[in-house]
Amino acid sequence: MSKRVAVLFGGISAEREVSLASGNQCITALQQAGFEVIPIEVGADLAGLIAQLQAARPDAVFNTLHGRFGEDGCIQGMLDWLQLPYTGSGLRASAVAMDKPAAKALLAAAGLPLPQHVLVTPEQLEAADPLPRPFVVKPPNEGSSVGVTILRDGDNRRAAIAREWRFGPRIMVESYIPGRELTVAVMGDRALAVTEIATHLQFYDYEAKYADGGSQHAIPAPIHPEAARQAMAAAVAAHEALGCRGVSRADFRYDDTAGEPGRLFLLEVNTQPGMTATSLVPEQAAHVGIPFPALCAWMVEQARHGA
Repeated sequence: MSKRVAVLFGGISAEREVSLASGNQCITALQQAGFEVIPIEVGADLAGLIAQLQAARPDAVFNTLHGRFGEDGCIQGMLDWLQLPYTGSGLRASAVAMDKPAAKALLAAAGLPLPQHVLVTPEQLEAADPLPRPFVVKPPNEGSSVGVTILRDGDNRRAAIAREWRFGPRIMVESYIPGRELTVAVMGDRALAVTEIATHLQFYDYEAKYADGGSQHAIPAPIHPEAARQAMAAAVAAHEALGCRGVSRADFRYDDTAGEPGRLFLLEVNTQPGMTATSLVPEQAAHVGIPFPALCAWMVEQARHGA
């Protein structure tokens, strides 16, 4: 059993604050589970990080970094190079899942139900609506709903959003799916539960995800049993299609506006789900009888390096 665990938290992405919260909670949980924990707050100094890891010589690395450089394959490749086992998905699955166009290609090939989507440049978005309204505009390579906007009929912000775009040369545009927000955590080859996420905000955005009272979680989701079965099966299939390891979380829209069972649409797979006090994966694990320290210990035991 791996006993000496380095926890990476912080990072240099837009989700640094979330990672700091995740890391602190996981440090406590791992200590409760009996591990010797080496906290490593990650900043911009990559050489310094490598030196810290080489000096610590951990049996495993618990990765709680979110966003770019944390869940997109970069840190995974570095840990592969050092031959240090780490929690979560490997380089390839991490990189593909973070790249929404690449992930959608694999998920579509696996037969999973996706919203209509198109990739455009800021100039194309400024010129015309890429899809019928309402549609969702999002960065192809960010997490935690950073940079996401819904454009509905009568909304005149499209050109301004395009001109002020700061998330790279491409924009992912998806059809907006009415209905409800669902999420399913996958632990190895097992879907844990279905949670419905309700928010008083416009949609399940960054504030809804991480602010106290920003969202309400109903677990198990009050939906038709067949819809719940489909969501859990789709989450496992998506985990496998992308080649994920350890824990992942699949996010869905569930269109029940014409009655139940409704239509399910897979939005994305998160290979580094949040592990904060308000996070969905620890909540689902607890719902099926897995306390947070036991979940973290399981993740350490699943730690691997390489493909």
